Amino acid sequence: MRTHLFRPAVEGRYPGVLLFSEIYQVTDPIRRLAAYVAGHGFCVAVPEVYHEYERPGTVLRYDVAGTDRGNALKVTKPVHAFDADAVAALDGLAMHPACTGRLATMGVCLGGHLAYRAALDPRVSAAACFYATDIHSGTLGEGKQDDSLARMEELKAETLFIWGRQDPHVPFAARETIRARLEAVGANYGWLEVNGQHAFLRDEGPRYDPALFTQTLNAVIALFNRTLAG
Repeated sequence: MRTHLFRPAVEGRYPGVLLFSEIYQVTDPIRRLAAYVAGHGFCVAVPEVYHEYERPGTVLRYDVAGTDRGNALKVTKPVHAFDADAVAALDGLAMHPACTGRLATMGVCLGGHLAYRAALDPRVSAAACFYATDIHSGTLGEGKQDDSLARMEELKAETLFIWGRQDPHVPFAARETIRARLEAVGANYGWLEVNGQHAFLRDEGPRYDPALFTQTLNAVIALFNRTLAG
């Protein structure tokens, strides 16, 4: 599994952040997002989530064909394979000489869901999940029958869920389903809803909102600074 590493220019050891991409894999906007987080003092690893199905380095385009391919692979790859990738990536990041061993996860869209599932690993101290798709519906992976809601009681990492209120992929009822489950299990979580579209972090295309990028990333960096210190 090819994993892209971003870290501060100054040599040293930094807390690790495992960043999961959208369905398009490691695009230029994802690279810029990873570099932004790394610039705040983190060692950021970004895996290619569809490595079993695409050649190393493959980036799907932000067009109809790329979207169709990414969505098809999202329900082709078994959930256990997504989970195994997360364990392997966390193992590699924790052992990297530029990482202190303190770990967080982060992701957008599909990656928001994967960041949540990866945060079920007890080594993970914090997670930031941006507009995480399919948690409410349980439709991730082969067979479209994931257990993400059912496993929420295993979540020990402090997790920040961030949503765009104008996101058709995770509408109000879907968000309420997720929040009700978090409350039911007594999760340690934060919740931020903003007036934005799906993919408002992606810094190309009409849905990008730079003000929301700054606002929400400030919250994420503050979470990681607080939970990964020491």
